[in-house]
Amino acid sequence: MPDQPTWNRLGLIAGGGDLPVEIAQAMAGMNPFIVRVKGFGTDPFEGFESVEKSIGQIGGILKALKKAGCDALCFAGYVKRPDIKDLQMDAHGLVLVPRALAAGRKGDDAILRVVIEEFEQAGLTVIGANDVLKSLAPAAGQLTATTPNDNDRADIAKALLTARHMGEIDIGQAAVVAHGVVLAVEAQEGTNAMLERLTELPAHLRGNAGERLGVLAKTPKPIQERRIDLPTIGVETVTRCDRAGLAGIALEAGSALIVNREAVIAALDAAGMFLVVEDAQP
Repeated sequence: MPDQPTWNRLGLIAGGGDLPVEIAQAMAGMNPFIVRVKGFGTDPFEGFESVEKSIGQIGGILKALKKAGCDALCFAGYVKRPDIKDLQMDAHGLVLVPRALAAGRKGDDAILRVVIEEFEQAGLTVIGANDVLKSLAPAAGQLTATTPNDNDRADIAKALLTARHMGEIDIGQAAVVAHGVVLAVEAQEGTNAMLERLTELPAHLRGNAGERLGVLAKTPKPIQERRIDLPTIGVETVTRCDRAGLAGIALEAGSALIVNREAVIAALDAAGMFLVVEDAQP
């Protein structure tokens, strides 16, 4: 929770995954208002005032936020790029379509900026999840009992470099490197699907539980709107890295989120994997 909140009531637009739940629970004493994005899991927000809206119901979302007295807004959780016919758009959402389609030709980040601008023009302050709950984004350091060796360090450096290069051209936020070889990069399929692909590679290219090899690195895109789409890892990420035989995970300081940090670190320690957070490049 921020030391000195600058808002009266926070609205939380909640997509899928555990991140929105962790933020809501941490903010419970400040009575956040939850907008559940339709189609992304069941309702885990018992005890909170909430509504469910389609991603295309921009007018309905704004009306609900204003009625609830929200003056700030946080986006949390994953929302896959939808088929336009499934958006259930209201009149306000339809007005945004031309701008969103034009922005979409420049990449997902441009679409996110269009969405943020619309809420800001309605008088809401958009706040990043890491600013709402500062413990989500760790500082530089090693967070696990297992320490990377020299080969791992070389893989960490190349994996972070590869992820940054992919981000420069708006492809994805993650890469996997083992013995200096790029095994996978993330695109529209997301990190989990990318990690699943690793399990199909020949055994000599990747590690296993007995002899771990390779690093998953996640970094934000240089052009990224950091208030809405920072790289995120959770327990499921660890499970998939374990299944792929990886040695560990590398993140960028202050620029990635760890959901349910204690459980993530416990899972990594149990598997003998490392988690390191490197200083961001200037």
